[in-house]
Amino acid sequence: MSKKIDAEEYSTDYPDGYLDKSITCTSCEACCCRLEVILVTDTGVPEHLTDEDEWGGQTMRRLDDGWCVALDRTSMMCSIYEVRPLVCRIFTEGSPECITEREENL
Repeated sequence: MSKKIDAEEYSTDYPDGYLDKSITCTSCEACCCRLEVILVTDTGVPEHLTDEDEWGGQTMRRLDDGWCVALDRTSMMCSIYEVRPLVCRIFTEGSPECITEREENL
C-alpha cells in the first residue's frame, strides 16, 4: 500500500434528518465489526491484524466467530481506532447502512 489517506477526503455528507442521531458508536454493540473490511488504503493497520483474501487483497483479520480481530470485546470499541481502515472511518453511525446492520445483528 502507498500513501496514507485522510478520511476527511472521503467523508460522506448526509442531508439533515437523514441520520438517526440516537445511534452512536458508544451506545452501539459494534454490529459493523462483523462486516468484511477490505483495506483499500494505508491507514497504518498493523500487518499482524490483516489477512489476504482469495484474490490477493488485504482484509482485516476476523476471528472464528466473525468479529473483527481489532475489536476489544470488553469495551466493544476498536483497539486500533487511530489507525482503523478507511471503510471503518467513513461508515457513518446512524446512517441507513448502520441501521441495517443493527437490525440484522441485534
